[in-house]
Amino acid sequence: MKKTQRILLGLALVFGISVAAGCQSQTKPAKSTAAASSTTRTVTDMSGKRVQLPAKVTRVADLWHANNQVVLLLGGQKKLVATTQMIKQSPWFKTIDPSISKVTAPFAGDDLQAEELLKTKPDVVIAADPAQIKQAKKTKVPTVNAMYQTFAGLRRSVNLTAQVLGGQAPKVAKRYQRILNGNLAYVKRQLKGVTTKPKVLHFVNATNLNQVDGTGTIVDEWIKAGGGQNALKQSGNMISVTTETLAKSNPDVIIVGSATTAQARAALKKNAVLSKLKAVKTNHVYGNPQGTFPWDRYSAEEALQVLWAAQKLHPAQFKQLDMVAKTKAFYQEFYHYQLSTAQTNRLLSGASTPK
Repeated sequence: MKKTQRILLGLALVFGISVAAGCQSQTKPAKSTAAASSTTRTVTDMSGKRVQLPAKVTRVADLWHANNQVVLLLGGQKKLVATTQMIKQSPWFKTIDPSISKVTAPFAGDDLQAEELLKTKPDVVIAADPAQIKQAKKTKVPTVNAMYQTFAGLRRSVNLTAQVLGGQAPKVAKRYQRILNGNLAYVKRQLKGVTTKPKVLHFVNATNLNQVDGTGTIVDEWIKAGGGQNALKQSGNMISVTTETLAKSNPDVIIVGSATTAQARAALKKNAVLSKLKAVKTNHVYGNPQGTFPWDRYSAEEALQVLWAAQKLHPAQFKQLDMVAKTKAFYQEFYHYQLSTAQTNRLLSGASTPK
């Protein structure tokens, strides 16, 4: 009997040691997982990919021109350690954030230089171009795709950038969303009952009058939101179209990017074919506002673009809309910069410089 008790006691002791060892082996990974989660976090980018980032991001390499403006809007410009040459040279951006001229642009022409990028020691890379994203990922730096094509995408991209930046950025993003949504709702209310939808032709710039923006783009989105319709049926961003096709589209309104209204009208009147369009003959040609990033392209200032476009397409419905006041308020709210009336008028005219 005593022998049996000793055997049972021994077995119990062995079992107890095994259980304790098992518990220890199970708790160790849990501790390491907890430690990992405290030093990293995960965001889902615009392509649906989950990207693991440091818990606190302090160094951002932003390789997409347009997203640099979003970072500025969200108050994260001090975190920028890499940008693009276009942004470094942008007169409006430099006016709001003079320090951008000192930030590295790790490019040779349009080609990303991986070694130069790594020298900036970024915590994260933000990009939109597929080739740049592929190259950035090879450096093993967490890379976030911020590209979008619609207003819904713009909202998500701003929120994504705010998540990446952290700190107060998500709160600023919420304020921005309220203004964007409010402006879209205001335009919709003003256009209630309006059945006419002017045909709009959008040129990328005034120097290449065969490069335009088709459907399925952010340009097409703000044209529709502003109460118009794209004069083109072709889809695509910055597509090349023959002069004959453009003439057949016979737009009611022409909007030209990266140009003042005077420059846009002069360029079209010099063209033997396009000068005959009714929009040109009636002076319904406008240079698009530019700002810290051109309003007509992938810009956070799309919140203002939709107001401006609606007023150009339906002036009778927007007689009370003061674009100077709206623009000044936006710049004060998000960039903490007080535009003068003269600066604002230049911006709205499509001028590339504040003075």
